[in-house]
Amino acid sequence: MQFQRRQFIYGGGNGGRMRPIKTVSKSLILSAIAQSKKGQTSESRPIQAPLSTHVFSDYALCPTLQENIRVKGFVTPTPIQEQTIPAILNGRDVIGMAKTGTGKTAAFLIPLLQKISVDRGQRVLVVAPTRELAYQIHKELRDFARGLSIKSALLIGGTGEWRQREDLSRDPHVVIATPGRLKDFIESRHIRLSGFRNVVLDEADRMVDIGFINDVKYFISLIPKQRQSLFFSATISGRVGEILTEFVHDPVRVSVDSNGSVVGIVQDVIRVANNQSKVDVLHKMLKQDSFDKVLVFGRTKHGVQRLSDELAKRGVRSGAIHGNKRQNQRQYVLNQFTRSEIQILIATDVASRGLDIPNVSHVINYDLPETINDYTHRIGRTGRANKHGVALTFMD
Repeated sequence: MQFQRRQFIYGGGNGGRMRPIKTVSKSLILSAIAQSKKGQTSESRPIQAPLSTHVFSDYALCPTLQENIRVKGFVTPTPIQEQTIPAILNGRDVIGMAKTGTGKTAAFLIPLLQKISVDRGQRVLVVAPTRELAYQIHKELRDFARGLSIKSALLIGGTGEWRQREDLSRDPHVVIATPGRLKDFIESRHIRLSGFRNVVLDEADRMVDIGFINDVKYFISLIPKQRQSLFFSATISGRVGEILTEFVHDPVRVSVDSNGSVVGIVQDVIRVANNQSKVDVLHKMLKQDSFDKVLVFGRTKHGVQRLSDELAKRGVRSGAIHGNKRQNQRQYVLNQFTRSEIQILIATDVASRGLDIPNVSHVINYDLPETINDYTHRIGRTGRANKHGVALTFMD
């Protein structure tokens, strides 16, 4: 697939006052794009990760779990799986530095499911920052746990609590939760964390970014000190380190492609100036044949919805997900996009992590992200599974 860079022009005011919104410095994004272009052309293909020296059948896993791994098409582990699975099977705490798309969900689910299959008294708690990521983890869990009679509960906002209370009443082996809903159930005494001796904090840096650091510390205080703790984060800042010191003991440290680089993705800027509207520019781009499955990121809930409505008026098959939509609405649109029933998904940063949607041809930053980390996570939705991808950022 080729990408022809074009210079577009953008004009027009915002039609009214808006409160200032923090965004990442343009120079940081330009620097990241320049770094990605070193030695790379628009014909570049993804850099292949080093070949694993193991296959999944090498691991001491029960036959049913091995069969489920095979059915999912997994043969050789990714680098983070190869380094993490043996450590977890040996009962070690783990700090994993890895972005989404590296296979880390399977890296912790597979050994933890093996642990439960051997000892039915084991309980696992997984805490994830967003509903979408929690849902994705739960979906993976159900695939790997098929035939193992392992019960699970998914605790997320935007959906009815009664079903989640029912699932908790069945004493599930695995609970996957977002921080807000987990705290609600703790306070209503529907769940007690004293029964969990296997705990995963996934995307811990994102939980800190969106203001859940005190809640996470509270959860840790309720969990038994004798536990296996698994900690995954794309970055470890000072505030994330506050959680680490309380959470893990003598951990195995695993780092996979955590230097901020993104391979397999051609990155570029769309320069816009004064005599066309921004949405006209986007619409022209989306009419090109190569833009088959496009994820567009906006900054605000209302802006994302307005853009989706405008593209729909122009005949573009699009849908929007943002915090003002109920979880079932968000999931319906995600499923449409995954099945290619719509061409364009327009989203706030709720979609920048945890979404493993195959064959996304382009990511477009219609609005700038807040941080360079958010930029990296956004564009990581394309170029997955060693496929080629394109990431474009609008700048005036």
